[in-house]
Amino acid sequence: MADSKKDFEHTAADFETAIAECGFGLFNILMLFCALPCLMAMVFSASAMSYVMPTAECDLKLTPLDKGLLNAVTFAGMIISAIPWGFIADTMGRRVVLIWGGWIDGLFVLCAALCQDSTQLMVFKFLDGLIICGPFAVLVSYLAEFHGKKHRPYIMLFVGLCVSASATFVPILAYLLLPVHIFFSVGKMNFHTWQIFLMVTALPSLTSGLLHIFLPESPKFLMAQGNYNKALESLQRIYAMNKRQKRETYPVKHLTDATPDRSDVLDRPRQPTSRWERFSRAKLKFWEGVGQLKPMFSSPYLCISLQVYCLHFCQIMCVNSVRLWLPQIFATMHTFELQGINDTSMCNVLEHNSQVRSMDSASMQRECDLHQNPGIYTDNIIVAAVGVVGFVIIFPLMRIPLVANHILKVFLFICVFLAGSLYFAKTSLVTMIIAAVYLTMMGVCATTIIGISVIMFPTLMRTMVILLIMTFGRLGSVAGNILLPVFMQINCPAPFLWLVALMSIAFIFSVFLKVDIEQSLA
Repeated sequence: MADSKKDFEHTAADFETAIAECGFGLFNILMLFCALPCLMAMVFSASAMSYVMPTAECDLKLTPLDKGLLNAVTFAGMIISAIPWGFIADTMGRRVVLIWGGWIDGLFVLCAALCQDSTQLMVFKFLDGLIICGPFAVLVSYLAEFHGKKHRPYIMLFVGLCVSASATFVPILAYLLLPVHIFFSVGKMNFHTWQIFLMVTALPSLTSGLLHIFLPESPKFLMAQGNYNKALESLQRIYAMNKRQKRETYPVKHLTDATPDRSDVLDRPRQPTSRWERFSRAKLKFWEGVGQLKPMFSSPYLCISLQVYCLHFCQIMCVNSVRLWLPQIFATMHTFELQGINDTSMCNVLEHNSQVRSMDSASMQRECDLHQNPGIYTDNIIVAAVGVVGFVIIFPLMRIPLVANHILKVFLFICVFLAGSLYFAKTSLVTMIIAAVYLTMMGVCATTIIGISVIMFPTLMRTMVILLIMTFGRLGSVAGNILLPVFMQINCPAPFLWLVALMSIAFIFSVFLKVDIEQSLA
């Protein structure tokens, strides 16, 4: 060990060697703890409205198309902001996005809770999606860049596990809060239970922004920027916390990377400058950032990224078309059971939801009262809990390279048949079982796509690529939630044939995607 330390003093170490010397310990655990609220905030932003709508449809007088738009509008905001967020994160740093993004998003979610009609709600949910997109994508890069090759695959699975756990927490929160009758007025503004529910969902975003104040900037990002001095300070901090040693004992004394060392320039105190000099510096920073993105549009990254974008578009269109409508489907099935209707087949459920607008006001109010029964959330809790168990089972299997490299195509192949089998579901129990297995497998697939993308693309384009992958997925979510009500109006088999076709396309793309989960970060 002494010889190893001596060698490091005279030889510059690359990132993988330097981060491996830090090990895995208290710093990493605290970092994962700080990441949890951000992951939870993303799930809340994407899923909260699907639990609110069965309760709020009477207050807001929602049509099936309104419901689809409310599900889709958050993703629309994420799509528009993806490239600006990626540019900011890959030029200004990961930490600033995590802090300010969390606080601003929390503010917009609180504004959404104050809304009095569906138009206002759509506007603020759009702004919610506009902001939360950045912190979530940055967090994936941020976590990967604080861990070595040994632990990186598990970190990506940790992200998936936290997302599944958060997806379980949403229906539990709905189960505890939404059935409680709350109504009060402040001036001309009326507040119902679902608005209190939305206020609670703002807490993870605000907490995330606060916690990331105490974490350092990514050392890999600092190295890619040429700021080796600060990168070394960041690595020394990690080492000191993990090894319970002084920072000076960190064996790596010098760092090396493809980027020239610019530490002296970057660390130099800034002198007061004129407005023109500040403009020139900002312009230079912008063009440097544009230059960083050029490799995205050339071989080999262009072909790989297009494959990943198309695959993610198809799979997320499918999974969110099912996931975001599932609370409404279970609520309708529960209503049928309470009303003594024996036919709870998927076809009858979809037909009921497409015709709900034609009900008279008394019938509509009775149905809304039934939707507030706590029993409607039980199936959603079970489906989400199965997802958590699934990730716990998959975790140890990802240590096997054969499993890690082929799990995507195997699960997508199985999901082709699971999507089609939803058509044949005749009871809420069968629907719950199929949906639970389908959503769990698709969750693993989505996490795997992000995980392999972190490895395949270099640091200075990584966050941008991840954001673009997520953007294509969100385009799928928007299209899916708008198209699903349209297919429901055509006939019963139409939405299921559409899902099977999309899943088949996603599987075909996965077959041609070359995956090596053990390669180093570029």
